[in-house]
Amino acid sequence: MVEGALAVENLAVLHRRLRPHFRRLEPFEQGGKYVTALVSDLPRKNGWTIAEHAGDACPDPTQRLLNHAVWDHDAAMATIRGFVVEALRGQPLVVAALDESGQEKNGAATAGVPRQYMGCAGRVANGVNTVYCSYATPGGHALVGARIYVPADQLADPDRRAALGIGQETGFRSKPQLAVDILRDMVTDATMPGWCAGDEVYGRSTELRSFCEDNGIGYVLRVGRAFHADLAAGVRLRADAVVDTVLSTQDSWQVRAVPGSKGDRRYAWAWVATASPHHFLLLRKHLQTGEVAYHYCHVPPGRQVPLTTLVRVACLRWPVEEDFEFGKDHFGLDHSQVRLYTALARHLVLSMAALAVCAVTAAQAKTRAPAPILPSSADENPPKDAGLIAFTVAEIKRLFILITRRPHTDAHHLHWTWWRRRHQARARWFHHRTRLARQATT
Repeated sequence: MVEGALAVENLAVLHRRLRPHFRRLEPFEQGGKYVTALVSDLPRKNGWTIAEHAGDACPDPTQRLLNHAVWDHDAAMATIRGFVVEALRGQPLVVAALDESGQEKNGAATAGVPRQYMGCAGRVANGVNTVYCSYATPGGHALVGARIYVPADQLADPDRRAALGIGQETGFRSKPQLAVDILRDMVTDATMPGWCAGDEVYGRSTELRSFCEDNGIGYVLRVGRAFHADLAAGVRLRADAVVDTVLSTQDSWQVRAVPGSKGDRRYAWAWVATASPHHFLLLRKHLQTGEVAYHYCHVPPGRQVPLTTLVRVACLRWPVEEDFEFGKDHFGLDHSQVRLYTALARHLVLSMAALAVCAVTAAQAKTRAPAPILPSSADENPPKDAGLIAFTVAEIKRLFILITRRPHTDAHHLHWTWWRRRHQARARWFHHRTRLARQATT
């Protein structure tokens, strides 16, 4: 239970650091209860369930925290980022991994909701997309930055902007521009690592690449097969044409093992010099299917890096997907039922705090974990005891719950049974009245 107690201590430390961002004590304490509920075993984490878990008599304090209380969620995000960086800094390689993830929403009354492609649904649907940054290291990772994508039509209509709670300071920003905003914040507070990675959405952005280069940040960014590069030989080629010409022989590729949770994954890699001494094309080929992925790389002046370093940077983009999975499955990252822009942003920040606590604790526990016992050949018999894997984020969460579980009295739960039924009856009454009004006008 040492790690469970450490998670409780880490939450207390992070919560204390957030105090300067709250004007009054009551919202600050409510924020602590909110994060604790996010780390709990509640199957759905929304205003009602969080309020009941926190011991409140109704959802009003929770809704006030998200919608009306005076606190600076942007500054709180910076504090969470500092907490993560402080714990994970010192790793042999650190990457700011960029990606977006979404939350499906019905209707069009929520800030940031148009019909758009939602990766979480695998189709075009109503939902909110958010650009995230993960602070990714071989020893652990967590989300440290987030910006909600708001479509231009919501911002162009003053009445709709006001109804969705979007302030005048929020202007339209594309997803790569939102990523630049996150990286700029990290440069400002000195938490930006030396490398950045991202998929094609970010790799094709000249603005993002220029920002990284201007600030001495190396990058390994995915690009499409139609991406053009000026090679050192003075030839301008599409990325896929490089495979057929420059890399046409097997000797051009080098097989590298990429660490994975179930063992090393092996790919063939190749890099090609460009007309710039600081830019390269990095290509990854699947050994079974032959499918090729393309990356455009920048190595800042003064750095000398081998192929292996670029490969490791490219692969440290993947942990952000794991952060999405952990955030949504375990900490309610996509469970909010709020509609206003500020409330959405605040829920994201508090969910990131919950993830950060467990991710940092898991990373700290990993440093004390024994080396894994692994087979040395394909025909080796299993040992009598294969040992234990290092603590995962999900396991740290379970230990946190064991230590902090404080069941409320039966009277509290009975009160909430009454409150829900009363609230739903009132909602039913208004729904019926609205239907009668519609019938009267037809």
